Amino acid sequence: MRRVALLGIAIAVALAGCSIISIDLQPGVRPLQEDTVEGTGRAKILLVDLSGFLADDTPGFSLTTPPPRVPILARMQEMLRKAEKDDRVQALIVRINSAGGTITASDTLYREIDEFKRRKKIPVIAAIMDVGASGGYYVALAADTIVAQPTTVTGSIGVIMLTVNAHGLMEKIGVAPLAIKTGPMKDAGSPFRALTPEERAVFQGVIDDMFSRFVMRIVQSRKMSEERVRALADGRIYTADQALTLGLVDRVAYLDEVVAMARQAIVSATVIHTEMPCSRATVSSSPITRSAKPRRERPIAQPAAKVATASASSTGSMSPIGEAVPRLPPSVPSPRICREPSRASSAASGAKPASARSR
Repeated sequence: MRRVALLGIAIAVALAGCSIISIDLQPGVRPLQEDTVEGTGRAKILLVDLSGFLADDTPGFSLTTPPPRVPILARMQEMLRKAEKDDRVQALIVRINSAGGTITASDTLYREIDEFKRRKKIPVIAAIMDVGASGGYYVALAADTIVAQPTTVTGSIGVIMLTVNAHGLMEKIGVAPLAIKTGPMKDAGSPFRALTPEERAVFQGVIDDMFSRFVMRIVQSRKMSEERVRALADGRIYTADQALTLGLVDRVAYLDEVVAMARQAIVSATVIHTEMPCSRATVSSSPITRSAKPRRERPIAQPAAKVATASASSTGSMSPIGEAVPRLPPSVPSPRICREPSRASSAASGAKPASARSR
């Protein structure tokens, strides 16, 4: 009891002295590391996870300042730079499970993957899992091939800006906000008053410009006319089969079939998992399983950059899902797969009310 009393006195003294206590419940940032998922070949198929809300910052948990965390953009850049320097990486699979995020984050991730594909000249496949909508679909457009799971929800093509009008509530409680500003548009979007017609027109113009950029990404990637894309891009979501029929994805298949597609263009490969130890791994929840039932596909042009094939019977292109995958000779080690565990990144609860994001 005496020890407990002394401990209580010590804590009281510490608090009385204005001490700042910070408790970091998250592990620190450490360098990337690779884990082999399957296979023993020298060549690598890199499996990278991109999940959660796409933003340039990652909220942390602490009683004072947030602990050091690697934002999703910096993490993706580091993984791609490392893969680009590794001559053994012969294919990239980006596993996407995201309903979107900010416009800038989505566009930057698109550019990082697109530039990696151009410099490395290897096949890049986007595998959409549960959700690949809005900004998640925007990022998938950077891949050579987009594959959706049979139960995937995708689409939601558009841009949205949200704001709140609390003017009526403020009047009820007798509060009248006052803004001292340099121009009539400086407090546009303020939650303390309604938008004027001029302010609404300005915001609509910004949203339309961002939306046009999204549309042109689809036009370039999916080889569709702008009129057709705009007809599809009314903000609705699509199932995997609907997206396949409309030309928004190339195939409907499971992850093991996606891996088989990547392997066909490689002599022998190891599936590699690149992880940042401080991130929260969720890979085990979606194991790679075989599917006996063939999946539908949409004929597509093969990527310009291809890797030499495993045998004379293999053409080097990605054959349709459901076709027999060329088997390697017994003397050739089987491919292996690498992946990077996903880390859910959600939007900070204190985000500005008038922030624009892909939705």
